[in-house]
Amino acid sequence: MRLVIASQNLHKVREFKTMLKEFEHFDIYSLRDFPDYTPLPEEGESFEEIAKTKAIHAAKELDSLVIADDSGLVVPALDGAPGIFSARYAGENATDGENRIKLLSEMKNLKEHQRVAYFECAIAVANPDGLMKCVKGYLEGTIMHEERGANGFGYDPLFVKYDYNKTLAELEERVKNRISHRSKALDKLLHFLQQLEVDAVSH
Repeated sequence: MRLVIASQNLHKVREFKTMLKEFEHFDIYSLRDFPDYTPLPEEGESFEEIAKTKAIHAAKELDSLVIADDSGLVVPALDGAPGIFSARYAGENATDGENRIKLLSEMKNLKEHQRVAYFECAIAVANPDGLMKCVKGYLEGTIMHEERGANGFGYDPLFVKYDYNKTLAELEERVKNRISHRSKALDKLLHFLQQLEVDAVSH
């Protein structure tokens, strides 16, 4: 059974493939395998809305089961920024580094208790008939004053999870995958995906 991860982001695709490796009966692809497919521009007011739109469009166009996510960093003291604009916080084609520099700049006058933040991830599953399920996961912590670590991407070098003394970019990948907002959302989907796999095998 074909399952398409609706992303071209190598980091994200690898993270998803690692988390989905227990599903032997899914043939897992990503949008990199469909160069002729043009994703919709990201539009929506929330991570959930964007994830649903991505999944529904890709499932219909590719005639496939699709899993799509939208995620980002939320800093309540910045009125929720970067939020749904996390990937392009410093501009439309901004690099991860430029986004981090902007975030540090925006937060430079905040007190320690105002540096709390969380990652949010919404994951939607759709088939050619439409949306099947959508779930959300969160990872809470604080934003450092400087970058640390080289393993992660996005805002990972700035983010420390509560009860940890390392940034996400200093953690081993297997540890990060276990605690991440994406893995917490995916955990809520596992039973649903297992049922889909059982149904596919039995037909």
